Amino acid sequence: MADHLHWPFFEARHRTLATETAAWAATQSIDPTDADTACRAWVRALGAAGILRHAVPAAWGGASETIESRALCVLREALAVHHALADFAFAMQGLGSGALALAGDDALRAVWLPRVARGEAIAAFALSEPGAGSDAAALTTRATRSGDGWRLDGEKMWISNGGIADFYCVFARTDAAVAPSKGITGFLVPADTPGLVVAERIDVMSPHPLARLAFDGCVVPDSHRLGAPGEGFALAMRTLDIFRVSVAAAAVGFARRALDEALAHAEGRAMFGATLGAQPLAQAILGDMATDLDAAALLTYRAAWQRDVRGGRTTGVAAMAKLGATELAQQVIDRAVQLHGGDGVRVGRVVERLYRDVRALRIYEGASEVQRLLVGRETLKARREG
Repeated sequence: MADHLHWPFFEARHRTLATETAAWAATQSIDPTDADTACRAWVRALGAAGILRHAVPAAWGGASETIESRALCVLREALAVHHALADFAFAMQGLGSGALALAGDDALRAVWLPRVARGEAIAAFALSEPGAGSDAAALTTRATRSGDGWRLDGEKMWISNGGIADFYCVFARTDAAVAPSKGITGFLVPADTPGLVVAERIDVMSPHPLARLAFDGCVVPDSHRLGAPGEGFALAMRTLDIFRVSVAAAAVGFARRALDEALAHAEGRAMFGATLGAQPLAQAILGDMATDLDAAALLTYRAAWQRDVRGGRTTGVAAMAKLGATELAQQVIDRAVQLHGGDGVRVGRVVERLYRDVRALRIYEGASEVQRLLVGRETLKARREG
């Protein structure tokens, strides 16, 4: 993965971080059979290696003053090349604790964020509901005043790290009389809080801890509120804006591994008196794969660089990166499966696993259809603003 690290988006420290993480990941071996056990082990390993420090601000044990997009992206790409669950574990520590880092009470941050950075506590982000996925502002989980705290009632769905998290950043409706996006507030809910139940464990095609949560009279103190009442939806979107580009980077990592596997297979597979790689059609397919991979990586790292260096509003470029990289990565991996023939769909083969791993990336943290809307709206807005 070294060539693209010399693109102008990166500094020497990013190249060092990427190469050292890739070397570390290549030496790790954690049995993925039981996803809960594996993810707990990955969180501990990532914490011990110092990698999780890049998911937390420096004031709370992190690696830099603010969470840096380029660091997140080179780390997720490097991890995704080798282990999907390692990438998942890293990403969820950042996303799961992001709202706390952005808007939590200092005392609350001091309790949890250093533990997140060390891999001693597992975080989760609880926004989606059975009836509120892409339309997150339509959530119906309620938070009502209860003495000096808040009582939560409702359900959350598709919660990554559900069932193994030590705490959840939960978003609930606190005011039904205002616009849907204005009446939501964030809360930190420790996993052992009475009234919080893991109602259902969810199995998906690329296994990782996933659950439906139920809140029934779940009371947390006001000190566990994340930001001001009514500002929770904006906080959730700010959190997603930070980590959305890193989803694109994970897709790039999966696609990069798929291209490597396809190249090795093409050079080693005998066909028509030569190799598969000597066939013009195979060369054309490999050419398409390499082109799509570079396009995905350029979109991803342009967006990360823009957030880190230029600042300002990056919603459009982040959405474009997430949309472009995940869709292109899916195509790259599909071609890798096709080049492998029957072996490509054999359970246990690398490209078969990658085919399952990449699919969810086009849905979570904003489905491709939602990203298209965002890109369109931001493009129109840019034209109007000149």
